[in-house]
Amino acid sequence: MGLMEGKKGLILGLANDHSIAWGIAQALHREGAEIGYTYVGETLERRVRPLAESLGATLIEPCDVNNDEQIAALMDRARATFGQIDFLIHAVAYANKDELNGPYLRTTRAGFLLALEVSAYSLTALVKAAEDLLAPGASILTLSYHGARKVMPNYNVMGVAKAALEASVYYLAADLGPRGIRINAISAGPIRTLAASGITGFRSLHRAFAEVSPMRRNVTIEDVGNTALYLCSDLASSITGEVLYVDGGFNVMGAPSSDS
Repeated sequence: MGLMEGKKGLILGLANDHSIAWGIAQALHREGAEIGYTYVGETLERRVRPLAESLGATLIEPCDVNNDEQIAALMDRARATFGQIDFLIHAVAYANKDELNGPYLRTTRAGFLLALEVSAYSLTALVKAAEDLLAPGASILTLSYHGARKVMPNYNVMGVAKAALEASVYYLAADLGPRGIRINAISAGPIRTLAASGITGFRSLHRAFAEVSPMRRNVTIEDVGNTALYLCSDLASSITGEVLYVDGGFNVMGAPSSDS
């Protein structure tokens, strides 16, 4: 019997088979979870639907996280399909590409508000809408990055948004804990995803990461998927409000080691 046998939930933010969300979906499905997926627009639907169907999805719905009506409609559909949900995966982030190069100082008001709304507030909006849908013992998971705590070249406003996202995890953990509902974040090392491709200089960062991290290798979506599986399963029943690094130890390094 799999770790997630009988558990049902939603994954928001799947874009293609290179997505971190895809690594999570595969790990949860492997252990018996029943999963519903969302997409935004026809282009992403063409990528998401075949992937979701390959894992036997019974729910594939549109959801723009900036639209409260679409969020409410998603939760209504999930209630009709699943009754209750045992996990909610928030793998959603966005910033204008123009904001992800050069100095942070050039961030525009509109670009700042957009990045914070999509990448940070959307977690709270989803949890609020799903509050009476979450089963006792349910697990919520979001995705962060080390740029939330340390300056990373060209990450800029997304780093500020991820910092707000991590703070949201802490406050939501306090709100949801009395009901036995957990919420955590995974801070993954750099992975070649559609979202990462918008960051100027990402390829160089990705190459250098493996040279500096203690494990001397890049992180994969499978690495993140397996950690997500743990956090969503009953094995992590007392873990909430945490930001768990899956980065081969990169975050502990103050400077490259002498043999790198």
